[in-house]
Amino acid sequence: MVDAARARRIADRIQRIVAEMLDRRIKDPRLGFVTVTDARITADLRDAKVYYTVFGSEEERAASAAALESAKGVIRTEVGRQTGIRHTPTLTFVVDEVHENAQHIEQLLAQARREDEEKAERASGATPVGEADPYKTPREREDEEE
Repeated sequence: MVDAARARRIADRIQRIVAEMLDRRIKDPRLGFVTVTDARITADLRDAKVYYTVFGSEEERAASAAALESAKGVIRTEVGRQTGIRHTPTLTFVVDEVHENAQHIEQLLAQARREDEEKAERASGATPVGEADPYKTPREREDEEE
């Protein structure tokens, strides 16, 4: 087990190595517009997950995932060579769905804004059902008036 700071530094290094490999050395035509967004490594430095996004259609995403799986050995070898740790971690490529989740949240927020505007519009001409001031105020004592 290593401390969390060292594991994070190694994960950052793995992220840079993988991004550089995809940009410069991996020449698979199936590989589309892939962006490495994050890398996380276990505390024992044995397994690393590399998160990525792909710009394009579902077919292009599937082709990019297949290209990453086929290039996994070459990338892992380079990660082991450049990091210099005793055991090279196994790499798992995971599609990062942050962008899709963010778009979904934006759609939900826009829908909530529209609904709030509609409610405010309906409430603009409304009048209170009961008294205008529904809160009870303390009575003034007759002693104080005299």
